[in-house]
Amino acid sequence: MLEVINRAWRIVATGFCFSVFGLGGIVLGIVVCPVAMLFVRGAARQQQLSQTIIHYCFRGFVGLMNWVGVISYEVHGAERLNRRGLLILANHPSLIDVVFLISFVRHADCIVKAALASNPFTRGPIRAAGFITNGDGAGLLEDCVRSLKDGNNLIIFPEGTRTPLQGANRLQRGAAHVAVRGRIDITPVHIHSSLPMLTKGTPWWKVPVRKPHFTIEVQPDIAVQEFCDSAASETLAARHVTEHLSVQLFRGPACAST
Repeated sequence: MLEVINRAWRIVATGFCFSVFGLGGIVLGIVVCPVAMLFVRGAARQQQLSQTIIHYCFRGFVGLMNWVGVISYEVHGAERLNRRGLLILANHPSLIDVVFLISFVRHADCIVKAALASNPFTRGPIRAAGFITNGDGAGLLEDCVRSLKDGNNLIIFPEGTRTPLQGANRLQRGAAHVAVRGRIDITPVHIHSSLPMLTKGTPWWKVPVRKPHFTIEVQPDIAVQEFCDSAASETLAARHVTEHLSVQLFRGPACAST
């Protein structure tokens, strides 16, 4: 009986959290960010301020999910994120992965779907923070390298979509090409949930039988220059990096090196 009550509560709490997120996106886009921009001059500084606002809002949102009992979580190696110009590559088991990562990372940039840039709930914060959209086409690689060189911490999910419940997606090489082109080391992050939650194709109200516990493991950097030195071309180096990531990103926290 208690399990039934607990699950019913988590359905209600999850719906509440989704409502808070949606309304929060609208308020950020039409009130908070525009008002904050009045006190800062220069596009670069305005974007940095918007990124900071989103960072703290997402941190509060993760705290809300934890407080109402939707999830619990722990983070290992978070000190590795206290730097600038990081290329953060993570696996993608859940819809809230990007919320987790931005809540832990200041000066965060990320690649978002072009559709989100026109969604009324998300377009305001996305445009204010200057997030990169995947509709940029041929200029996407250069935009990513430029963002990193400017000191942003770029978050990319090399799978391109959420990890399926069975097996894994084949990694796309775009993230590896960013690392190789910019000669930027990779900061891999492994995200694990004790029970599937908000996976691809699963509606938000289908919550797990028990509260899921997320473990986020920030692993040691992967030196990209080594791959570049041993490959005949950038294309071959990117292929080797992707092959290495296909193991690294899906290796559980208990197996990760420290």
